[in-house]
Amino acid sequence: MESEGSPHDKTKKHMEEHQHHKKLAASELGDLFENYLGDSLFKCVFEHHLHVVEDEEIKDYIEFALDISKKHLNIIKDIYTKENIPIPVGFGEQDIRKEAPRLFSDMFMVFYITEMTRAGLLTYGGALSSSSRQDIIDYFDMCIQDTSKTYRRGIELLLAKGMDILPPNIPYPSKVDFVDRKSFTSAINAKNRPLSAQEIKHLQVNINSNTLGKSFMLGFSQVASSDKLRKYFYEGAQLADKQIKQLGSVLIQDNLPSPKLMDAHVTDSTTPPFSDKLMLYHTTLSNGIGIQYYGLALSKILRHDIHAKLATLTAGIAKYSNEGVNITINNGWLEEPPTAADRKKLSIMSPGNPPNNFRN
Repeated sequence: MESEGSPHDKTKKHMEEHQHHKKLAASELGDLFENYLGDSLFKCVFEHHLHVVEDEEIKDYIEFALDISKKHLNIIKDIYTKENIPIPVGFGEQDIRKEAPRLFSDMFMVFYITEMTRAGLLTYGGALSSSSRQDIIDYFDMCIQDTSKTYRRGIELLLAKGMDILPPNIPYPSKVDFVDRKSFTSAINAKNRPLSAQEIKHLQVNINSNTLGKSFMLGFSQVASSDKLRKYFYEGAQLADKQIKQLGSVLIQDNLPSPKLMDAHVTDSTTPPFSDKLMLYHTTLSNGIGIQYYGLALSKILRHDIHAKLATLTAGIAKYSNEGVNITINNGWLEEPPTAADRKKLSIMSPGNPPNNFRN
């Protein structure tokens, strides 16, 4: 007798039948749009680097990451086509100069992919947790698996090449204990206690993120086509450097090592491998990741003095990011995301309602 499948399989099949004509929710539309722009950007970055990479192991890793980005783009295109939704412009051949000299070293590219996949695990987890249509759940679940594999390969390759980007070791606990002093979290007295494992972790993650951002901003500042953009990117490098020093000082106070910078992995090339539009969007993307990381750190760190520092640093990134968005808009490069219906505008445009019936 043929098996009818597990209860879970039956439930999933029932959901797929029920959702056959279900429209995408706002969260699903938004996440697919952001995912498409992101993977179209990564595809350009990976394709350029494949033209200049020298290390065969790293070349294989970049090809692996490129294939995943291509797969994601094709699946999203299929979803858009089935839903009769215009496919976003994103980034493509017009945004890449494959024959340009390398702007970053091979090792930097491994660090870059590993750090972006770290952010991807958070992003895809959020997308999955706000999806309900079965095909979208399946897609983002697949993205998490792809990103996990890419992150693991990146960490293994970095360690094999002698680069450790993980937090430092601390002693194992010798006993179970409970906090009995309010000073454990206070803004003043908590400075005197050692950092917790979670605090070390989030300081390291945010330093890594800023290290990546600083190197990118330095590289972009060398190749951008206008004085305004070169200045903007250089200011971003200075902002990232300031944040690295402030976060690193907290680790150093506890006699813990602060991660090394990657400035030496930026070449002296002044030939742009990417369009200004791509570099500016990448900066906006990196700013968003930085704010996301700081928000997560604030939810896990117990020392109020570090809270205050993170709040100040977040405000700095937010201000810088806003400047970049304004430049993007002024250049006509900001692709509008899916938005709710503008009911007032629809009413004004309705043939039965003359425009002068409405006033702001």
